[in-house]
Amino acid sequence: MAALSVSPKCAHMGLYARFQQDNFKALHVAAFLRQLLRHLRGHVVLLWDGGRAHTGSAIAHVLADYPRLHVEPFPKYAPELNPTEQVWNDFKGHTANSLFENKQDIRLSLHGNKRRVCRSQQKLRSFILASELPSLPW
Repeated sequence: MAALSVSPKCAHMGLYARFQQDNFKALHVAAFLRQLLRHLRGHVVLLWDGGRAHTGSAIAHVLADYPRLHVEPFPKYAPELNPTEQVWNDFKGHTANSLFENKQDIRLSLHGNKRRVCRSQQKLRSFILASELPSLPW
């Protein structure tokens, strides 16, 4: 699971990611959102693709507990609008033709890719600009 953040005052961007072996469920997403909201100040607009893990009582509790969190849905089946898809495409491009011996190798690759991407504001900005979302004037 990954989230891109943009600070409107200085156009500073961040990437927050959580990796786990099993599929994400609403309980995992709720925990990720609570952690994310501890790092971000002010109102947060969350663009969501409407996946099954984004619904349920755990998510409803987070939304009730954090009125500064505003959810805007993506249209159904529109991955081209989701900047996070660009993050995964970048990760895949940097691991193509790699041979992972075990799960630990995969985990290390994911964390290494995250560190690499987080060091570059230009790279983070490119994920939003490569999506078909209307973007901020940078």
